[in-house]
Amino acid sequence: MSLHTLWIFATAVFLLSGTPGPNMLHIMSRSVELGFKRSMAAMAGCLLGLLSLLTASAVGLGALLHALPGVFDALRLAGAAYLLYLAVKAWRSPVAEDGTPVEWARPTASWQSLLRGGFAISISNPKAIIFAAAFLPQFIDPAKPQAPQFATLLAVFTVIEGFWYCIYATGGRAISRHLSRAGVKRAFNRITGGLFAGFGLSLLAWRAA
Repeated sequence: MSLHTLWIFATAVFLLSGTPGPNMLHIMSRSVELGFKRSMAAMAGCLLGLLSLLTASAVGLGALLHALPGVFDALRLAGAAYLLYLAVKAWRSPVAEDGTPVEWARPTASWQSLLRGGFAISISNPKAIIFAAAFLPQFIDPAKPQAPQFATLLAVFTVIEGFWYCIYATGGRAISRHLSRAGVKRAFNRITGGLFAGFGLSLLAWRAA
């Protein structure tokens, strides 16, 4: 793999990763509700899911999906169901009149549940699956040892993806400072819920090429 090829990969990943999607929305919403520090567990879950898919591509993910197309559909439906669950949860999230969460709804999620939530969204995203199965292998030179090339691409991907996670989480904390009014907080919850629902419905309508 040449340096030129690596730069092309890095540029493509930078642009793709920065595009708003389920992962970024989830991390931003976690940061709004729980703070930047605790949202790092959600970041780790999302990143772990993506790295799992990318690693799987090294051992023939594309061949597996071609041989067992039902696996792709199962992941797609599971991801859609989870996103719709998050949509309902965000939409119905109660807010006290001073804009703070009511006592029974105060966020108490453990880092394990935040990790699992991020992983579930990430591992079931069809776009991420296709990226791992079809896009990543194009940057591997079959005439050279493949393991070092995969390791390099994974390292570059991790740094870029992690950078964008931090950007979105920081944005979430900035947004949270303006959510002290109940009406604004309620509107934010509805917008977030609507976006999650949109992503979930788009997964239900997704058809693998």
